[in-house]
Amino acid sequence: MARVLYFSRDYTPHDHRFLSALASTPHQIYYLRLERGPRQLEERPLPERVTYVPWAGGLQPFTWTALPRLWRDLRRVLNEVKPDLIHAGPVQSAAFLAALSGFQPLVVMSWGSDLLQDAHRNRWWRWITTAALRRATVLVGDCRAVQETAQAFGVPAERIVLFPWGVDLTHFSPGEDGGLRVRRGWQDAFTLLSLRSWEPIYGVDVVVRAFAEVAQDLPDLRLFLLGGGSQAPLIQRLLYENDLLDRVYLGGQVGYERLPFFYRAADVYISASHSDGSSVSLLEALACGLPALVSDIPGNREWVVPGVHGWLFPDGDAHALAEAIRQAYAQREALAEIRRQARLLAEERADWSKNFARLLQAYELAWQIAAR
Repeated sequence: MARVLYFSRDYTPHDHRFLSALASTPHQIYYLRLERGPRQLEERPLPERVTYVPWAGGLQPFTWTALPRLWRDLRRVLNEVKPDLIHAGPVQSAAFLAALSGFQPLVVMSWGSDLLQDAHRNRWWRWITTAALRRATVLVGDCRAVQETAQAFGVPAERIVLFPWGVDLTHFSPGEDGGLRVRRGWQDAFTLLSLRSWEPIYGVDVVVRAFAEVAQDLPDLRLFLLGGGSQAPLIQRLLYENDLLDRVYLGGQVGYERLPFFYRAADVYISASHSDGSSVSLLEALACGLPALVSDIPGNREWVVPGVHGWLFPDGDAHALAEAIRQAYAQREALAEIRRQARLLAEERADWSKNFARLLQAYELAWQIAAR
């Protein structure tokens, strides 16, 4: 049995899933939280057998000015917990701070956009990315695009473990929608589902602009628009200016237990994200047998074959997305095969219960390297 310190930026549904799985192993799991963001992202408490570590972080949003204080207190935490391994990510936040501690073995876990986008923001971000990766014993990435970027930053291929996070195929599966469409009066509508955070990186404004363009021609088109974020004023203005408020359901942040009902209530999952690894929401949609209409970026191309699992459209192009929505709508009576292929793909490549073993393999590799 080893003592594993799991260190992440905030507490999200992804963290809950990782901690739950780690808690089921023989290892003793400690959880360190870097910040508490402006929105609560996960409502479930920490899993049993996970020990929360109080420290100087985890109480407010992270700022770079707090780095010296957090670094000093992290050293105290390491002296008290005495972990056998640190698992930390994203790269430029929790992993960077863990790297500054000099602790080994350090498993750095990329969260996708930290390497695909944030690493290239400016010189400072490139420097902290390089610093974190240079001190990583092993890097865990969720797609080939992340692997290629990490190698460009100098991480040897033999120290990279590919680990598509996957989803719970029992929880996310085809089935009844819990009456969502009936309660909205949308039984006969063609319904899209968007649930990415309302932040610039996720392109929700592109989704709304495209929906507004198509809605003029398709009176039975509807949109489940979940989530929230800093672009709320822009999203709400677009909905108001295009007179869409009666055709869009604003569901806010939806908890893990209710989320499958929204996938099942939709005809098409839609994401205009400008950067993604193996998007978990995309995998959840596929697992629920939902055709995917997503931006043509490397992470999405690793999952969606056009015409088989859904459709791709040029990143950032609202008009092209509108045309793709029309294409999907025109095929609405023949989506059964795409639904079947989507679920098959999830079963073959996105099974969390199978994929999680790769993370434990990354731990073993890190211990082997550190022992050399």
